Formats: sequence, structure tokens, C-alpha cells
Amino acid sequence: MKPWKTLSRTTILDHSKWLRVEDHTLQLPDGKIIEQWPWIISPDYVNVVVENDDGDFVCFRQTKYAANGVTFAPVGGYLDPGEDPLTCAKRELREELGYEAKEWIHLGSFPCDGNHGNGTAHLYLARGSHAVGEIIADDLEEQEVVTLSRNELMHAVTNGEFKVLSWSTAVALALFHV
Repeated sequence: MKPWKTLSRTTILDHSKWLRVEDHTLQLPDGKIIEQWPWIISPDYVNVVVENDDGDFVCFRQTKYAANGVTFAPVGGYLDPGEDPLTCAKRELREELGYEAKEWIHLGSFPCDGNHGNGTAHLYLARGSHAVGEIIADDLEEQEVVTLSRNELMHAVTNGEFKVLSWSTAVALALFHV
């Protein structure tokens, strides 16, 4: 199998550091040309499933603009320009919970949309996590820190209580490691 080839790209929307949209002209492996293929550019991000020193999981109960109602959520955030995903994951854990972790397991990096881009999700499990300082987050959502047992976490993910795809994926993958 051969990959598609990008022949040209034109920016059609440059909204902010959070969103840019391009039109691409593509060539398929059979030579066919496709014009005006939409490509969405948004920052890469991390999601971190946090297991504390007691073997329980620390996450948030919160609202999120795109999720209907209240949802559970892992630690997460966007990479700064040029930032390594693991460095971002450690920074987000420190900012959002005031924690550090003894062990980091990379659960995978996944494009958010296989055909149209829209950033890459870098997923991690932070094991042996513990408080080292104050929370210094600037999140916009109202949120509450909650601790769940492994069984409660499994129940929450299988019942759709992590309402964002990358969050559910991170939790499901983390459960394979604990």
C-alpha cells in the first residue's frame, strides 16, 4: 500500500493558535487527484491517567463544552510549541493536581481524525503519583478532583462516564497496565 501524496495546501481559515483549516490537493496511489480536501490543524495534546501511591485513580468530575452533562476526565492539556509530549504530560500533572509520578507509561499517540488531521493525542499512565505542591491550573471548566478505585474506574469507562473519545481510550489502555 502506498500513502496519499499532498501536492499543495492553502490556508482557508487561520482563526487562532487553536484552529487553522487548509484545503489540500491530494494524489491517490492510483494517480487520481482530489482537490479541496479539508485539513484541520489544532494543537497536539496529552491525556494522563493518574494512579496514586495507593493504587487508586485520581481524575476530575467536570463539565466540558462539547460533552453533554457532567463527565469524568483525566489530566490533560495542549503541548506548547516545540514541547515534547512527555514533558507536557509531566507539566500538566503538576499544574492540574500538584502531583509528580514515579513511573510514566506511554499508552500511545493517535491522530484525532485519520482523514482530516485535527491534532494528535498523546496518552500516558502516571503511576506512583503523589502530591508535591499546590494546584496551579488555569482551567476554564468548573471541576472537582475525585479518587476512584480500579473497579470504579472500569465501571465509569464501560458506562460512558468519560465522555470524550481520547479520555475513554486513555483509561481503557491504562487498565491493561494495572
